[in-house]
Parts: sequence; structure tokens; C-alpha cells
Amino acid sequence: MFTFQLLEEADFREPWNKGKLVGQRRPLKLKEIWGIRIRLQMANRVRDLAMFNLAIDSKLRGCDLVRLRVSDVTHSGCVMSRANVMQRKTGQPVQFEITEETQASVSAWITDAALNASNYLFPSRIRASAHLSTRQYSRIAHRWFESIGLDPSIYGTHSMRRTKAPLIYRRTKNLRAVQLLLGHTKLESTVRYLGVEVDDALELAEQTEI
Repeated sequence: MFTFQLLEEADFREPWNKGKLVGQRRPLKLKEIWGIRIRLQMANRVRDLAMFNLAIDSKLRGCDLVRLRVSDVTHSGCVMSRANVMQRKTGQPVQFEITEETQASVSAWITDAALNASNYLFPSRIRASAHLSTRQYSRIAHRWFESIGLDPSIYGTHSMRRTKAPLIYRRTKNLRAVQLLLGHTKLESTVRYLGVEVDDALELAEQTEI
């Protein structure tokens, strides 16, 4: 009797994803990137601006971004134009560029927060945690999206990781370069990640006149 009761309860239990959109988060468009940047600048959100810019440039997963230390992106007190970090998921190193605008915003944050080389770049304001958690990062990112009218159920922290890679691919058509920048161990992962097979097929079709 008890077993049947459990089965009946399971049958009527609401699915965890009911009413929710699941799957890959959408990348940001250029106008959306600038929309968020301008709002963060106007609000003088120094930390958020540095975090947002670095998330776009680095293409790091959220778990790697929140664990960055100041020493990972600086040398002799200056923010570097390139950095190299170890990925938690794959255990493999990945390199990324840091543009001048991002260098400036990260440098301003380090100065504003009085951080030293050994500190986490984005320390948590909760005493129990040394650095920002991925959950905290997600909540912050949701505020960014909402500030320009984007739906947080469609966009997430992974949107920043996915934003620059497709732009690089469209300009270069160099899958290997994008694979290295994303830190993927297999090229097939990059193909699925970008959906390039579909994009390329449509592009070829548009260029073919009958």
C-alpha cells in the first residue's frame, strides 16, 4: 500500500522544468553588450563592469571566472593583454585576450577594491566564501539582462561565454582558433557549441542562385 502511494505521488509530481526554458543560453548581440556596459558605467558599478567585460573577453565558464585571482590577469601591477588559466572542468589550460577597455575596467576595480596579487579578483561579500559563488554571479548577471529588457530565463552567465566565439568564427571561419579560445578538447564540441554546420549550410544556400 505504501509503495502504491509513493508511485501515485510521483505520478502527480510537477516536473522540475515545467514552464521553464532549458537548453543553451543565447549569446548577446553587440547592441546588447553596449547597452549593459553603458548602464553599468552610468551607475558607477565598477566591479560589475569589470566582471562583465572580462566575462565577454575571457569566454570562461562561470566557475572559472569567479575563481580568478588578481595575479591571473596582472603582471607587475598592470593588467595584461593576455592571460592563461587552468579550467576546472577539463583540467586543461586556456588562453584569452584582454582588450584595452577590459584592461581599464579591471584595473579600476582592482584599485577601487584595494586588491593585491594574491586576492581573488571578485571576492565575495559573504564571510563564509572567499570568492563570489557561481550562484551569486548568476544573480548579478540576471540584473544585467533585466536592465536592458532581456529575459533571464533565456540568457544566463553562459551567454557571456557564448558571445564572442560566434563573432570570431563568422569573421574568420577558423574552427580550430575558436576551439582553442573556448578551451574545448574536441573539435566536435566546438561544432555543436556554435551550430556552425547549420549556419554554414544556410549561408551557402543564400549565396547560391538558380
